Amino acid sequence: MQGLVAPLPDDLRTAVLAAFGLHDQARNQFYRERVRWVAVELDRDDRTIRRRIDQGIEQVAELAVAAERSAEPAHPSRRWHTEYLRVTLALDQPVPEAFEFRRVVADADDIAELDLALTLTTPDARRSVAETDLQVDVFHGGSLSERVMESSDRVGLALRLPSPLRRGERHEIALRFRAALRYPHYVCVPRHPVEHFELHVRFARPSPADIVLLDKVFQDDARNPAARGPALSPDESGEVHVDFRQLAPGFAYGVRWRAT
Repeated sequence: MQGLVAPLPDDLRTAVLAAFGLHDQARNQFYRERVRWVAVELDRDDRTIRRRIDQGIEQVAELAVAAERSAEPAHPSRRWHTEYLRVTLALDQPVPEAFEFRRVVADADDIAELDLALTLTTPDARRSVAETDLQVDVFHGGSLSERVMESSDRVGLALRLPSPLRRGERHEIALRFRAALRYPHYVCVPRHPVEHFELHVRFARPSPADIVLLDKVFQDDARNPAARGPALSPDESGEVHVDFRQLAPGFAYGVRWRAT
């Protein structure tokens, strides 16, 4: 349990540990007394604390599932990973554009297709994402063979390779994505392991007042202003550059900003 709650934000970690009687200062016999201790400790009301406990438990469950999946043996004919991923996001365009350059490595024979996905939220919170909200161009490395809505806001993409890869072979692809963004963040949430991820973000002027680094956070926390990370400052061109190594599937890596 201690290992699973370690990645949580401080307030969620405190709430979950106290809820289960695992916090050194909250080993009361009754649950309501432990909730009251957290409420005093975090200066919140009991109702808010119960809600935060529920959120923390949900995130612990997601972490446990992600850890279990990552420990599963690879499928002999489908597995691959990303050796290097570089994304350049231009927010100073009429429609935000992201250029993605990816080098993949086959971990099995006969890898003929890459399963990719992009979670997208439209500027209009009242409607679900449509497949047409995302424009995808393949510059090299394959052809787009399928687009499908995997959820209300996630577009699944199948990229057919020019020829199947054998185990250990490398292959490079280049894509461009164009879409309006509702939430002011950009993160990589890998399905397959990623060894190295570089992200360049070019902001429109004036630059955002608040830019933070998101390093191995839950995907839902990417849009949550309460989940904080180290502050980032854009350079004279209005750009930030961040770099990540050994990304774990299921977690989010990138940046979030607050519009001026």
